[in-house]
Amino acid sequence: MKVAIHQPHYLPWLGYFAKWAAADLFVVLDTVQYEKNGWQNRNRIKTREGPRWLTVPVNARLGTAIHAVTVDTSQPWRARHFTLIENNYGAAPAWRQYRDELHAFYGREWDRLAPVAVASAEWLAGKLGVTTPTRLASEVSLPDVAPGDATARLVGLCRAVGADTYLAGRDGASYMDLAQFAAVGITVETQHYEHPVYTQEHGEFVPFLSALDLLLIHGDEALGILCEGSTWSRLSPEPN
Repeated sequence: MKVAIHQPHYLPWLGYFAKWAAADLFVVLDTVQYEKNGWQNRNRIKTREGPRWLTVPVNARLGTAIHAVTVDTSQPWRARHFTLIENNYGAAPAWRQYRDELHAFYGREWDRLAPVAVASAEWLAGKLGVTTPTRLASEVSLPDVAPGDATARLVGLCRAVGADTYLAGRDGASYMDLAQFAAVGITVETQHYEHPVYTQEHGEFVPFLSALDLLLIHGDEALGILCEGSTWSRLSPEPN
């Protein structure tokens, strides 16, 4: 079984879903620390003035685990995000197809970040046609792992869910100890993602936006487009 493991991201980009689609199980890594100015609580859409951030306001101290980060409910971010999306994609070919569901999504209330990010990603995955099931890392029982040993955490998650192959991101080889995977018989494959160019609203093409941009313009064709750029190669530990 091929397993991908990734932190929760709000309205993720294309490569995130290409990795998700390639797996048999997608584990949402909500147990690691929240990253300020990362992708866990924000992403970009394209507007008439260029790319613009949609940010979920949060309350988080340094070192807080993602699943414990709370949303700043005093700010009207949900209405703001929906209005920005509608104002800039209201003429997009697939807007009418998804408008009511997006409106309902932003009508929901959340008090924690992880459920917001996961719900946004799962909604997008469903509309894109990604059917791979998900599990939260916080709901998987793991043996004790030494603090700071990121590889041991990944190996533990893979073993706990029955993986024989781990699908790593592009930068996985730079920090993982591949020998730990090899020692328990887990193959590691790394993703190489060449961002596809597709028709967009509002002028010249801009890469690395939320996959919402692709979905609202290309609808049912979006999954085929985003998977075009994804290839995989097997990694092996360095010989001693």
